[in-house]
Amino acid sequence: MKPVLLLSNGHGEDLSGALVAAQLIRRGIPVAALPLVGHGNPYRQLGVPVLGRTRSCSTGGLGYTSLGGRLSELVEGQLLYVLGRLLLLRRHRRHYGLVVAVGDVLAVLGGWLSGLPAAVYLVAYSSHYEGRLRLPWPCGWLLAQPGIRTIWSRDPLTATDLARQLARPVQFLGNPFLDVVSVANPHGQQHPPEAEAAGLELALVPGSRLPEAARNLGLMLQVLAQLPEHWVQRQGLRLRAALVPDLDRRRIAELGQALGWRLEKAEDGGAEDQEAMRLVRGPLQLELGWGQFTAILRGTALVLCTAGTAAEQAVGLGKPVLQLAGRGPQFTGGFAEAQRRLLGPGVHCAPGPSGQARTLAASARLVQTLLDQQRDPHHGPRLRRNLAAIGLERIGKPGGTAAMTSAIMELLANPAALSSPDRP
Repeated sequence: MKPVLLLSNGHGEDLSGALVAAQLIRRGIPVAALPLVGHGNPYRQLGVPVLGRTRSCSTGGLGYTSLGGRLSELVEGQLLYVLGRLLLLRRHRRHYGLVVAVGDVLAVLGGWLSGLPAAVYLVAYSSHYEGRLRLPWPCGWLLAQPGIRTIWSRDPLTATDLARQLARPVQFLGNPFLDVVSVANPHGQQHPPEAEAAGLELALVPGSRLPEAARNLGLMLQVLAQLPEHWVQRQGLRLRAALVPDLDRRRIAELGQALGWRLEKAEDGGAEDQEAMRLVRGPLQLELGWGQFTAILRGTALVLCTAGTAAEQAVGLGKPVLQLAGRGPQFTGGFAEAQRRLLGPGVHCAPGPSGQARTLAASARLVQTLLDQQRDPHHGPRLRRNLAAIGLERIGKPGGTAAMTSAIMELLANPAALSSPDRP
């Protein structure tokens, strides 16, 4: 059997692709990956072979969200790099039997250009943005081609809408990126929110790419500094930051010092244990966690977030999200607004220009409001039920990885589905 090739364009897309690829490997199916932007670290971390030499891009493939992002991609040669990756796919296509495209029009185009049968997980588009999905050219035409054997959407509304537009079946099987943070019961559903503790924990998720993640963490520290001391002490607020390794202790110390915070060792940490560090400013103690995103997300009551996939995972778990838009190139005001339309009323953002003092002050007040709502004995349980319902509507139940893997296995078992399509 020829290997399956996972084709993806973005960090969140790489994560979903890697989860599916790893499960295919466990079922004895040979797999390789071709990330179109970035190094494809999720694939590498799960032991999935990556095709060709890779490079990173400061926008993470999201340059279209701002003029600055587009200019950055031009200067960095990202467009030429992506074209080179597509040519690499074309040259190596004879080695593979099926392409699984994860992402947007670029991944779909790659699947079509390969000349191989393709399955598409269209994770980048949703009918929740405007009520009716408006696919960019030539995505609609590509999806209607017979070489695209099956299409999976990111939510039920999009599946219904897109199936009507394309006049062909479109399925919603779930979102693999939710599986890595979910704790499911035997029926495949998350534990009801009433069973979760309503403890006051605030999670900071500044993102994964530098230098933007460092700048966004700085904005978050300024928000925390404006929380009233008496409120923080009365609530016993626990602060935790989910950090990537590149945002290391040296960078954190320099950033914190400039904003009136000091880096110190937690009482229970070892001499070189950077996971047991914290930033301190008066009564505020921000616990720093490297590689602890899943544990931090599961235990929090509110996520202060400047990230894409992390916000989607939080919504899928029924967690409220407070955005803090920055300078970008990724998490700009425009990106944040689009994310709110995608993920629904569980995502909040204070009004005002990004990074300005009054916007940060309004964000601090919103932190208090959202956490007070969680603590309220009458409204808190109902709020968590509503958030869980939003998660099911916008993200779905856990189990997307297994469902997509099974669907791919069915394709592989069908000789007609793997016959060469009549295209380039």
